Amino acid sequence: MNIKNISALVVLVIIGGFFSLFAIILRTNETHDLSCLGCNVIIVGFDALQASHVSHLGYFRDTTPTLDQLAAQGVSFSKHYTVAPWTVPSFMSLFTALYPSEHKVVNKFSTFTRDVQEISNLKKLSPEVLTIAEAFKESGYITGGFTGDAGVNSIFGYDSGFNIYTDEQVFGSMSRSAEHALQWLDNNKGKKFFMFFHGYDAHGQFSELEENYISRYASKGYDGRFKITPEEQKNLREEGLERGELSLTKEEVSAWNAWYDGKIRDADDRLGLFLSELENRDILNNTLIIVYSDHGTEIYEHKRFDHGYSLYNELIRVPLIIKWPNKNIGKIISTQVRSIDVLPTIFDIVGIPKNELWQKQIRGESFLPVISGKDKNNRPVFSETNYRAYTYKRSLITPEEWKLIVTMENGEVELYNLKKDPKEITNLAKNDIGRVHAMRELLYKYMENTGQNLNGPWATACLPVYNGQCSN
Repeated sequence: MNIKNISALVVLVIIGGFFSLFAIILRTNETHDLSCLGCNVIIVGFDALQASHVSHLGYFRDTTPTLDQLAAQGVSFSKHYTVAPWTVPSFMSLFTALYPSEHKVVNKFSTFTRDVQEISNLKKLSPEVLTIAEAFKESGYITGGFTGDAGVNSIFGYDSGFNIYTDEQVFGSMSRSAEHALQWLDNNKGKKFFMFFHGYDAHGQFSELEENYISRYASKGYDGRFKITPEEQKNLREEGLERGELSLTKEEVSAWNAWYDGKIRDADDRLGLFLSELENRDILNNTLIIVYSDHGTEIYEHKRFDHGYSLYNELIRVPLIIKWPNKNIGKIISTQVRSIDVLPTIFDIVGIPKNELWQKQIRGESFLPVISGKDKNNRPVFSETNYRAYTYKRSLITPEEWKLIVTMENGEVELYNLKKDPKEITNLAKNDIGRVHAMRELLYKYMENTGQNLNGPWATACLPVYNGQCSN
């Protein structure tokens, strides 16, 4: 090889090395775009928010201007599913990245008899299980939880790992949580923090709704049989459980939806005020915000009210929004993800190390590759409920968006094609026996992997959640 050829080869090697280095830099920058190493973290628990009632996800009313703004700056997931349809097990799965059957906090009571009434508690039922607050505390963060009590009360073990945890008002509002949270931040200026900020403002049992929100979306001239109150909502929930379904007119359903939307708008406005206070304190410039709902709620979609007792999408398809500081991403992502994926994603964004115990515990996987566009594959979604021992249901949503629901106590099977039938109206189980068999095998495998006995026991009983239920 002559000198000229050698020189040319050297030039090519240098150029090739340059482009390889440039590619590495691009990949590194892409990763850093989604990193927020050492940032503060706030998880906003927007309780009982059904995804179908969120404006930027296609709802016809302007119910969520604050969430819409966060989504416009960050990323929002239109097909995010929770693994449980009510508060007690759902937030615990968020905190642990485990399925309810694994962390075992599946009902308010773990034992309820005339003589023994034992509250479910994470550290008693699953003492080896770690929580997200414990991980942040171990990494040098101060940790604060400010909640509306009820299903996230500290009695269930939700306070594990928190320096401070408030839960003094049942079905309390974001406004009450904000008072505690802001005082805590003011007393700890300059400290790196992890916060769980929660309120029941959109929940059916929240009772502090002002008249301007009650009437905001109400139809003019409604003169039906309902006054539309938390007490009436509670009665409808119990009647639906007892009878199997309710009978309401279109006007009555419309009135209940208007009330629910007023609650959502009220909650959204309260969240907006809290975020404004954080901005005034110059906190948002270094804070990752995650908005998460633990479950939706039914407003007669399947002829009942409330949540917990079924696994239809009005209960398990819920909003998830992530907002980075000082970034404008503005993505709505339609890839299917799960609530057990949220914790490992937060760890990856902020740089919380996953030690050996966490690596064994986490069931989900980070969806940073989904946000970056590298992974567009839907993830299989398994959900479960043992709600009040009234029913035991398990469901699977495949990556192809077929959904199977099995009622374990009686063997009832439901099959839906979510692409063609997103409202789950037409049960195709009898028309596609082969698909039912294949999906049920996958569902049972998941159950076995999470330590569930397929043979039960699936005995229905009464485990109370609210006062006055299951009186002995």
